[in-house]
Amino acid sequence: MHFEFATASRILFGPGVVKEVGGLAAKMGKRALVVTGKAAADPSLLLRVLVENSVAYRLFEVPGEPTIQLVEEGTRLAREQNSEVVIGFGGGSSIDTAKAISVIATNPGKLMEFLEVIGSGKSISQPGLPVIAIPTTSGTGAEVTRNAVLTSPEHLMKISLRSPLMIPRVAVVDPELTYSLPPSVTASTGMDALAQLIEPFVSSRHNPLTDAICLEGIRKAARSLLKAYEHPHDFAAREDMALASLFGGLALANAGLGAVHGFASPVGGMFTAPHGAVCARLLAPVMAVNFQALSARDRDPNDYRIPVREIRSRYLEIARILTGKEGVKIDDGIAWLEQLCQALNIPGLADYGVTPGDIPDLVEKAGIASSMQVNPVKLKPSELQLILEKAL
Repeated sequence: MHFEFATASRILFGPGVVKEVGGLAAKMGKRALVVTGKAAADPSLLLRVLVENSVAYRLFEVPGEPTIQLVEEGTRLAREQNSEVVIGFGGGSSIDTAKAISVIATNPGKLMEFLEVIGSGKSISQPGLPVIAIPTTSGTGAEVTRNAVLTSPEHLMKISLRSPLMIPRVAVVDPELTYSLPPSVTASTGMDALAQLIEPFVSSRHNPLTDAICLEGIRKAARSLLKAYEHPHDFAAREDMALASLFGGLALANAGLGAVHGFASPVGGMFTAPHGAVCARLLAPVMAVNFQALSARDRDPNDYRIPVREIRSRYLEIARILTGKEGVKIDDGIAWLEQLCQALNIPGLADYGVTPGDIPDLVEKAGIASSMQVNPVKLKPSELQLILEKAL
């Protein structure tokens, strides 16, 4: 057995911990770039504690999912201000933007040189500006991951900027910041969190640490996602989902993901669709097709990246946790996910403009995505097509 586990140097979790950010930031520098966005909670408390601790700040707003151009603009601002710390306050878009700005500001070269797939994939060699990540949604787990997902409208793709040096210095997770989330955002980000717990658990890179984190996170999301959607101010439910999101970030950063996120990248690049909603719609179809692949008689044994018996056992454990019942089948877990999507009013991919004619292009792009390479089964193009057909 051989594995690595890396995460933020420090994680603060609990109601009201955002009040501690002023003191934390002051120890890192006196000039902060605060990156926030439309999904963020009211930042006034954060800004007040910065001022109280003599930390000057500049605001940089992320209007939507981060683009290459947006990160370049934020990097120029950070350099002009001589920022000493970057604070990401908001959803995954804000935090990913903050992480990207922090390393591009300190590494020589242009952003494109460091990007996967469309760039040179140059390694980030210098530590970035220290980042304090404060999530205001419960979904991406970006506060403890080592990458930033950026959109290139020119290439119609989402690509990753990736380095261990991008892991935030401090993750500050305050469940109270999620009270104001609209139900639709609670639903889509919560399903993203659930996907980021299920996929690492069956990933070919799973390890004992990520297994334990995933199982506990799945339990929390299964019992609390619908409750948080229906009762936004239920603190126990919000706390569970904040932990589920955090656990998902810890797991995916160390075990990888799978076909759900392999597809989410090209879908998000080609269509204006919220990442979480895309993942939500793909989760049950991916689980179903992976399960079907376990029984395919013409399957090449080399297509299984972990033993078939283990894959089956792991999906059975997921089904037991989701349904809260013993003696269930994998199909029962798939049905539970489908029913949850219906209860959360998750739309099909067709609602975002995806048509059957787009499937071949999406299958081709997803096939080379990094997340697809750790899916427990190497899926055939016909199986990838079936996933999208089910998700429409």
